Amino acid sequence: MKKLNKISAGFLAVVTFVGFNACSDDDNLIIASPEGGPELVTPASGSSIVLSAANEQNLATTLVWNDADYNAQTSINYDVEIALSGTDFAAPIAGGSTSERFISWTNQQLNDVSIAAGLSPFVAGDLDIRVTSSIGSQDAQQQVSNIITLNITPYTTSLPKIGVPGNHQGWDPATAPTLASSEFGATDYEGYVWLDGGFKFIAPGDTGGFAWGNTDWGDDGSFSGILVADGESDCMASAGYYYVQVDTENLTYSTAEYTEWGLIGSGTPTGWDSDNDMTYDAATQTFSITIDLTADEIKFRANNGWDWNYGDTGADGMLDNGGDNIAVPEAGNYTVVLDFSNPRAYTYTLTLN
Repeated sequence: MKKLNKISAGFLAVVTFVGFNACSDDDNLIIASPEGGPELVTPASGSSIVLSAANEQNLATTLVWNDADYNAQTSINYDVEIALSGTDFAAPIAGGSTSERFISWTNQQLNDVSIAAGLSPFVAGDLDIRVTSSIGSQDAQQQVSNIITLNITPYTTSLPKIGVPGNHQGWDPATAPTLASSEFGATDYEGYVWLDGGFKFIAPGDTGGFAWGNTDWGDDGSFSGILVADGESDCMASAGYYYVQVDTENLTYSTAEYTEWGLIGSGTPTGWDSDNDMTYDAATQTFSITIDLTADEIKFRANNGWDWNYGDTGADGMLDNGGDNIAVPEAGNYTVVLDFSNPRAYTYTLTLN
């Protein structure tokens, strides 16, 4: 999830009181005193807002309120607070600070605070919003506005994941490699994992972490790619690097071994005729090679064949299965790294030595 964007409009003036002394007489000193808190006027309580990743930088809504009354000409600080409806602001989320009478939120900003407050992605939920006014550098003489409730549907750009604990990493769910689904709500998970012996699949808990006690799946005992959650056996694999696919709705899984990865292409010393083998580093979960390249083209492929190969369609640094050839920018000695550690976001780097 992205970090909360703190929104600030204008600057906060530091004023504890306002006074004047036209006759050099202390009786003329006027002290600010709270007479009435700010009043939220828009948007209307009960309004619904559906947020979208496609509109992240577009305006979502503007919160507007009437000035608080301190019975004096003084600068007023306003802090917006947001909380799940029904929690009585027991754990409020900061929604922005300003000396103006409004705060504007983009889709991304409102989404960040909505998720931080406890709403679930793609599920409409109610948030209570209020504004607290104060004066001076110590936020003195606070007053609280009325409360409005907005119905917000937030989003996420993070793909849901499941863990793969097993003998390959000490059966520790918290540190297990993960597989990612194609989109939020989908049950088709994939990723690359080094396996060595028994393993299982485990779902995240309510807080997103992986631990025993969460839902987990193993083989039904037939070792034919069928998963069960109860009475399961450990799935099994000999030591190697695997492309793993799981469907937690249809309860199926498959493992295809792609332990050998190589660099091939007109930019390599062997051209398109044979691979230049890469070396796997278990600590970084990457394959790498240091090699002389010419300013031509390369690709990555598995097991010395074309059934499974990666290029870069769009030249964005992201790998695509069967994608376009990768251009080498200039001739020289390179360290080339192939990184499958982030499921469904496979990357590579070409570093000129």
